[in-house]
Amino acid sequence: MGLGWVANQECRRWRRTSCIWASTFVCCMCLVFLIPTIPHSPNHHQFVDMRNLLGVPNTLNVVTNFPFLVVGVLGLVFALQGGLFNISSRGEVWAWALFYAGIASVAFGSAYYHLKPNDHRVLWDTLPMMVAFSSLFSSLVLERIGQRIGLCCMFALIVASFLCVVYERIYNDIRFCMMFELTLPLAIPVIAVMYRSKYTHSRYWFLSTGVNHQPKSIYQFLKPKKGIRRA
Repeated sequence: MGLGWVANQECRRWRRTSCIWASTFVCCMCLVFLIPTIPHSPNHHQFVDMRNLLGVPNTLNVVTNFPFLVVGVLGLVFALQGGLFNISSRGEVWAWALFYAGIASVAFGSAYYHLKPNDHRVLWDTLPMMVAFSSLFSSLVLERIGQRIGLCCMFALIVASFLCVVYERIYNDIRFCMMFELTLPLAIPVIAVMYRSKYTHSRYWFLSTGVNHQPKSIYQFLKPKKGIRRA
């Protein structure tokens, strides 16, 4: 009788949680379709600093991607070793490895874009970041909810990130990329509050909301035009 009651409560809790996330997803999709098409801003490729040093276009915008490569490679090595991070499941290893691989890819994709900024190259700047965001969020789900759900979430988000970028490239519409990059940082603190962590120092998940997520699709509207000084 006691075990049956516990199982029933767990089932109800799972259904309630599923309804909450399903409703959130539906609301986000409705919001996307209610918003008019948002094309790339013509000012997106105009940077404040476009100096050409040593024959490299937009030199500082290119070379400042090097730290992403260093952090990404080191993190990837440590994640694959597993022992340093004390990761308890294989799924978490995959998620963190994919996260750091995405960070390392940002260095190449962003450098490639900034060498010759245009709408054709910007997807190589956006896609690695979306992959990194997806794997970071999935690692949280793996840690706090479960390995099976976390792996399914990671696969779905990676596919969604590719589809969003393809849609942006074909239709010149950044709505889905914006929603993708906004939803994940908002969902991280929600999951961190709703589900208990099996590790210590879990409060650092809240820092990842603001530190690791800086949506480029939103930043393009705030970027100063060429020739305008920052205050």
